[in-house]
Amino acid sequence: MAASSVPTPPKSGDASPRAGSPNALLSPGGEGLTIRSLVTTREAGVIIGKAGKNVAELREQTGVKAGVSKVVPGVHERVLSVSGTVEGVAKAYGIIVSQLLAASVPTSPTVAVAPAPTHTSLRLLISHNLMGTIIGRNGAKIKAIQDASGARMIAAKEMLPQSTERIVEIQGTGEGIARAIEDIGRCLLEDWERGLGTVLYHPTPENEQRLGNGTRRGPSYGPRERRATDGADHPVDARRGSVTSGANGATSPPPSQANLRTQNISIPSDMVGCIIGKSGSKITEIRRLSGCKISIAKTPHDETGERMFTIIGTPEANEKALFLLYNQLESEKERRVGRGDAED
Repeated sequence: MAASSVPTPPKSGDASPRAGSPNALLSPGGEGLTIRSLVTTREAGVIIGKAGKNVAELREQTGVKAGVSKVVPGVHERVLSVSGTVEGVAKAYGIIVSQLLAASVPTSPTVAVAPAPTHTSLRLLISHNLMGTIIGRNGAKIKAIQDASGARMIAAKEMLPQSTERIVEIQGTGEGIARAIEDIGRCLLEDWERGLGTVLYHPTPENEQRLGNGTRRGPSYGPRERRATDGADHPVDARRGSVTSGANGATSPPPSQANLRTQNISIPSDMVGCIIGKSGSKITEIRRLSGCKISIAKTPHDETGERMFTIIGTPEANEKALFLLYNQLESEKERRVGRGDAED
C-alpha cells in the first residue's frame, strides 16, 4: 500500500475502496494494508460475480474489504482493491486467482474440455517509492520472495501515466501468487512511510493509449516521493477538478499559516531544467497555479544525483503542485522518447 485505517468497504461489488487518507494504503497500526491490481473488464466480472455474489463471499471468507473500480467507457481495465490483514489480503488474492483460472476453461458442450490451467499472472500496482523495499539491495529481497513462493516477479521500470505507481507482475500458481503477495505485503508494511503521497493510477482512455503506444519507452523519469515532514500529504486523484485552477487561471488565495504542510520530492538532475523552464517561466507558473511555495536545492542531495524540491502549502495546494510537476515531467519524457524514435 499510521493513525488512519484502511478505507471503508464499498456498498456494492462494483466500486473499489478509495484511499481517503495519506496512509490508507498502508496502515500498520490499524487493520493492515491495501493492495491494488490491474484487471481486465472480463476478469472484473468474474471477481464480482452475478449480483456481486463472488465478491461478497470473498469478503466473508477472508474478512477483507474488496471492490473493483467503476466501468469507464472506452477503457478495458479496472482496478481491484483488497484491504485487510496481510494474511487476509494474500488469501483473498489466492481465491481470486483460482476463480480466474477456473473461468478460463470453456464450458460450451461443443468444445472439448481441456485441463484447467494451473498458472496465470497478476499485475500489482506498487508505489514507485516502495519498489526498492520489494526489490532489495542488488535484488536480494525479490529473489528471496520468488524462491520462497515459486512465483516469478517482473517489476516495470516506468511509472504508469499520471501516477507514481508501477506494475509488478507476478506469474505462477494461485498458491505461489498468494505466498508472494503475503511476502510483498509484509515488506510494504515494514517501510510504509515511503508510500506517503503516492499518486494513484486510474485507467482512462488516454492512459490506456499511452500504455499501448509504449513499446519503446525511455528511462523512468518522475518525482520520487521522500516523505512529508508531518505525514499530512494526500494521494492525488488526477481526475478531480480540484487539481487544476479555475477557468480564469487565478492564483489560489493565501493559505492560513496553521494549515501549511511541507513536502519534499526528489527529481533527476537532468529533468530539473524542464521544470524550471526558460528564465524560470515554468516553475513560476506552477507556483502561481498551485499557490505553493516551491524551492529547489542547488546541488544533488545524495549519490543518486537527484535534486530536492521542497513544496510548502495547504494539502490541496500541494496536490496541485505535485500533479503539475508530474505533468511537466511526463510531457518531457514523451518528448524525449519521440525524439529517440525520430533519430532511429
